[in-house]
Amino acid sequence: MQEPLILAVPKGRILDEALPLLARVGIVPEAAFSDPASRALRFHTNSPAIDLIRVRAFDVATFVAHGAAQLGIVGSDVLAEFDYSELYAPVDLGIGHCRISVAEPADLAERDDPRGWSHVRIATKYPHITRAHFEARGVQAECVKLNGAMELAPVLGLAPRIVDLVSSGKTLKENGLVEVEVIAQVTSRLIVNRAAFKTRAGQVVPLVDGFRRAVA
Repeated sequence: MQEPLILAVPKGRILDEALPLLARVGIVPEAAFSDPASRALRFHTNSPAIDLIRVRAFDVATFVAHGAAQLGIVGSDVLAEFDYSELYAPVDLGIGHCRISVAEPADLAERDDPRGWSHVRIATKYPHITRAHFEARGVQAECVKLNGAMELAPVLGLAPRIVDLVSSGKTLKENGLVEVEVIAQVTSRLIVNRAAFKTRAGQVVPLVDGFRRAVA
């Protein structure tokens, strides 16, 4: 019997939106998946042909790119940051809507014009996206890599500006920051390992088609 396909899903907000979509595809995780006390990371589903793993959003792309998982659900921000050639993203799932934005303290924004920047120091977990965005405008970006608590960087003098994911903007506002530029709109995608798409097409292709129908 062939090993089950592994579908990597991200922890957090996207997962809450993804679960109804998985149900429409016909994938229902075992009860332990929804148990907050469970420390398991791999779960069976109602289909013996599909298992789920739950990992950090940035790690979904890595697991799928390296073939440890055959499919995954991940934001287009992660795909743009890593740009793995081994990944194929056939379906925009239309969930996880947010944006990657540049933000700075409100008092700085009052006297600041992004069009006049020539060099910026920015705290971000997206150094690749940030540098590429500013290079396209002829601006040199010095990136300080952080994995979280981005909003603290301007307050504590680590960097005057940040590039981060924004959905409602509430966290920025609570920390005295405002958006001054949107780099990209973000949605979640279904991703597939390119090798698995060829070698396990009989299993993978119907699943991709199922996600297409669920989104449509």
